[in-house]
Amino acid sequence: MTHSALFKQTNKAGMILISLLLLLLVMLTACGGSNSSTKKKPAHPNSLTMQANQTDAYPRNFNPYSPSVISGTQGLIYETLLNVNRLNGDIKPWLASSYQLASDAQSITFHLRQHVTWSDGQPFTSDDVLFTLNLLTKNASVDLTGIGAVVKDVSAPDASTVKVTLNKPFNPITWILGGQVYMLPRHVWSNVKGDPSQYADPNPVGTGPYLVKSFTPQLVTLVKNPKFRLPGKPEVDEVKIPAYASNDSAQLALQKGQIDWTNLFIPDIDKTYVALDKQHNHYWFPSSDDVMLYLNLTKAPFNDLQVRKAVSLALNRDNISKLGEDGYEPPANPTGLVGENIKMYIAPEYANLQFKQDTAQAGQVLEGDGWKKGSDGFYAKDGKPLAFSIIVVSGYSDYVADCQIMVKDLQAAGIKATVNGMSEDAFTNALQTGHYDAGILWTNPGPTPFYIYEGLLRSTNSAPIGQAAPSNYERWMDPATDKLLNQYAASTDPNVQKQTIMALEKIMVEQLPSIPLTAEPYWYQYSTAKFVGWPDEQHPYAAPGAAVYPDIEYVLLNLQPVQ
Repeated sequence: MTHSALFKQTNKAGMILISLLLLLLVMLTACGGSNSSTKKKPAHPNSLTMQANQTDAYPRNFNPYSPSVISGTQGLIYETLLNVNRLNGDIKPWLASSYQLASDAQSITFHLRQHVTWSDGQPFTSDDVLFTLNLLTKNASVDLTGIGAVVKDVSAPDASTVKVTLNKPFNPITWILGGQVYMLPRHVWSNVKGDPSQYADPNPVGTGPYLVKSFTPQLVTLVKNPKFRLPGKPEVDEVKIPAYASNDSAQLALQKGQIDWTNLFIPDIDKTYVALDKQHNHYWFPSSDDVMLYLNLTKAPFNDLQVRKAVSLALNRDNISKLGEDGYEPPANPTGLVGENIKMYIAPEYANLQFKQDTAQAGQVLEGDGWKKGSDGFYAKDGKPLAFSIIVVSGYSDYVADCQIMVKDLQAAGIKATVNGMSEDAFTNALQTGHYDAGILWTNPGPTPFYIYEGLLRSTNSAPIGQAAPSNYERWMDPATDKLLNQYAASTDPNVQKQTIMALEKIMVEQLPSIPLTAEPYWYQYSTAKFVGWPDEQHPYAAPGAAVYPDIEYVLLNLQPVQ
């Protein structure tokens, strides 16, 4: 009811009553009620709910270097020295106000931001950085980025300067140390005994924008850190991180508007999410990395390049993209490049190169290599059939669908392939130790193509069969590849780096150490019902997924409540 309607319905007696009430209010004010009348009711805290990883229940673990760490710890509580936008490689100061990478790429110096405090009020100084880096280099269990292999010495000339000397030229140190190592408070962590990766850090003290407000195994709630260095930030008062045991339960909560930000694989997302609230429900899937068909190069037939070529020719990546990945993941580029890096780094001879299924040519390649098709329609050589299984995590429904499509394609080309679904633990163990034929999984992303190639192809990221390989699961062991990777890492010249990337593209295209399938995105759904300022195609200021760390901090610091 409007004010005008109210007064139209007010009779004379009512007006007298209102006058008396107003007179009483004036008297109360004169008697000292003025203080209470000027008090403002506290604004109700605005709250954002994010979901990153499926879990039955959270352990109370806020250790940024623990495999059981709670989502959000890395970035929201513990921070890095630099802010590196892995979508385009842009670097901004963060806990460090500036940095200098030496021209020979053999040292890096960080100048720390002034007047930064830990959430308990203690100052953040070079002593904390020195402690953190020494802890990581002396304890492999917490050295998640592998800086121990390249850091020779760390020194702190003064309270706001840290110099890191390397044992070899290595320009990626800017990203892996500056952008991926989380600073720890010496005055707290120096009391930790034993293996630091096993410390649960139940009451974390960080420099980040949030503190732990409350914890249960089903819900973690973070609240603004009043000592955070950026005035007025964050504008999101509270972050809730609920536990969801499955993708389905998280998707249902998202559809009901109970989640503001997540990173789910949602079939037919335009109908099942966006259409429910076209004004507020959004998604954006920028390219992150490649999904690969890893082939075990230590065993026949995959140690034969012609077989690898035939397998690649047999695959219909358009079907894998459209049917297996609901069109969210475009067919991979043969070079292994993804996203904007295709424009920035593609070699001229590969500018128009695309994968194309050619079953007939696959057969010609095999027959030229001595394989003969039997009466059963499958190829064999020296009495051994061309047959193998593709391992996949049973719970990855899209990858299972991808494998089923590939098996159909391969069998049509005379290659007897089967799918072997496994638990995640069994799959990881098989892939890492080399006890498999072929398997499907993603690659390691980073701000330039170097990081995909480094993880995929460097020999030191491999291991003998039976030992765990960090990322080179196919076990590509090639001195020429290592030399190129070293050449990139040793140079600070962008032109040299670009030429090196192009040479690595040639290895990917011509030698097929692993077979690219699709370009995997950063999965990302968000609602603008309560907050605006999210990253999108027009504002790609951070990798947007709710499980991309520490990038979630940059996203939350850019959000503003809807007025």
